Amino acid sequence: MSEIKHNPMRSDTADLFQLHKTVVLVGMMGAGKTAVGRALAARLGVPFLDSDAEIESAANMTIPEIFARDGEAFFRSKETQIIGRLLDEEKGILSTGGGAFLTEANRKMISERGASVWLRADLGVLWNRVKHKDTRPLLRTADPYATLRDLYQARVPIYEQADLVADSDGETAIEDMVDRVLVAMAARPDILERI
Repeated sequence: MSEIKHNPMRSDTADLFQLHKTVVLVGMMGAGKTAVGRALAARLGVPFLDSDAEIESAANMTIPEIFARDGEAFFRSKETQIIGRLLDEEKGILSTGGGAFLTEANRKMISERGASVWLRADLGVLWNRVKHKDTRPLLRTADPYATLRDLYQARVPIYEQADLVADSDGETAIEDMVDRVLVAMAARPDILERI
């Protein structure tokens, strides 16, 4: 318990910091964007937003159903619209789907109206987190590991363009991951300022 008391990222964080921009968590499926995002928003006392959940709510369908019925191009178009709307609403923590940051228009919009944090995890960590889930439409292939590996190799150079990085190693507790993200954010007073 004494470690938590002495950790400035944990004690009354909402009272210690002011969030100046919506922080958009980006990264591969399984990187922890939703879990870390919820905990980070709670720690800062700001809204948690999830672009995938907003898309599902607006469509009254799951993302796999949207992919099956309308295709990925339709989904990506709706995703851009939703991210734009969420960036214009109250400042908070926004979790995005793994492919959201790949679109140049989304990266530009996020950079201009918010700040991106890449939750960087290696391929082994990601595979361990997603291999038993059937909710990932892009992994519904004959060889899901090879598909994930190919996506990973194609996407990492794009995720590297994020404003900030926090490493997700698969062993770190969510609250400790929140600390890592806060440390990265606090290095940028235009994003998160100590008050």
